[in-house]
Amino acid sequence: MAPVIYWFRNDLRLTDAPALAHATQLAQRTGQTLLPVFCHAPPEVTRWGFARVGLHRQRTLRTALDDLAARLQVHGSRLVELVGAPATTLPALCHALGATHIVSEDIAAPEEQASIAALRATGLTVETVWQSSLLDPAQLPFATSDLPDAFSTFRQRVEKAGLTAPAPLPEPTALPTLPELDSPAITQFIEKNQAQTPPRQQALAALTLGEPEVHSSFPYHRPEWAGGETAALAHLRRYLAAKLPHSYKATRNQLSGTGFSSKFSPWLASGALSARTIYAQLKTFEAEWGANDGTYWLWFELLWRDYFRFLHLKYGARLYHAQGLRQLEGAQATAADNAGVRRSPAAQTEALQRWCQGRTGEALVDAAMRELCGTGYLSNRMRQVVASYLIYDLGGDWRAGAAWFESQLVDFDIYSNQGNWLYIAGLGTDPRGGRRFNPAKQTQDHDPDGRYRRLWQNV
Repeated sequence: MAPVIYWFRNDLRLTDAPALAHATQLAQRTGQTLLPVFCHAPPEVTRWGFARVGLHRQRTLRTALDDLAARLQVHGSRLVELVGAPATTLPALCHALGATHIVSEDIAAPEEQASIAALRATGLTVETVWQSSLLDPAQLPFATSDLPDAFSTFRQRVEKAGLTAPAPLPEPTALPTLPELDSPAITQFIEKNQAQTPPRQQALAALTLGEPEVHSSFPYHRPEWAGGETAALAHLRRYLAAKLPHSYKATRNQLSGTGFSSKFSPWLASGALSARTIYAQLKTFEAEWGANDGTYWLWFELLWRDYFRFLHLKYGARLYHAQGLRQLEGAQATAADNAGVRRSPAAQTEALQRWCQGRTGEALVDAAMRELCGTGYLSNRMRQVVASYLIYDLGGDWRAGAAWFESQLVDFDIYSNQGNWLYIAGLGTDPRGGRRFNPAKQTQDHDPDGRYRRLWQNV
């Protein structure tokens, strides 16, 4: 019998994996086998001239996939890695196997939705399961089409309704058997595709441990910070054992170090760790050690993450237009326009290059951009500062900044990245119409002794 294909996307885990659970139940109910698959996108250069997926993201993805493959192997399964656009690669795989059914997680961003539509257009049955948010959209006290256009209103209504996250699913005790993969046609197809993937040693090329890696706030080159689910769950245990949730709100705006913020975001972004797993263990922590402003603020930040996801369910592709949601207001000038976004393309290109390379002349901004290039990570505070500087001081295109973050950040998340850039640019749902950060004030507030600037000035 033809297998069910499970397509891993941004859900590189086995614990709390509703989409994988659905595929497993489908295969068991119909007596089919199950083949887990991951598709590597072919290399792509953005319209602004840099790689869409930079080296830091490639390395963390490689360790996440290695860990996922090892965890699948424990259950007698395996991970097949293919290269190419899913809309062509997956149908070819299905044809070789005689498969007609694909299951994957649902991702509400335009390109990801287009991939699903293209697969269905080939005649395949494709089921998607929503699973990346803390709260289930069906739990909300309003339809997603009526999502409040202010986060504060959303949060208040959620909290007034007393909503809590569903319990996370345990890791499966067993997975369906694999299909036969030793026929010449299937073996040749898989080997041909796998031969195109970057060699593991290339993706994990040894880092020269200079200043960027030594001072990284997310040192992914160390095993305990690797990209997979095993490291993610271990980090969550360590974070709670050290009682760091109690100090989260007080320290979250610091600029450097491995302990000032939760550092859950890289694992959340790849799906190696689910928001519901974090929340469930946080509630256990509060029951044992007590709740305070810090533990509440972790819930607060997880709600922000949900809000950006639900905005995609409400607005979809509108969030990707140059004028964001402000297009709904006709010819009204936006804060980004007033900041100089209409500069000439040549001027914008030169300014963007200086910003990306940390050569703007603004010391705090330049330190942050060098940290980002050197490590693939940046504190939340500095992300806001550098985004504001590109938009309001350099008159840059917010979409170019969002694309650079996509290229560089080891915790790139399409929902949060898009939502945060729109928020700073004043083109999303923020009632204040944009957030401009004064570099001098930010320097005085967050780096008064110059330690952060000195740390990254020569990198």
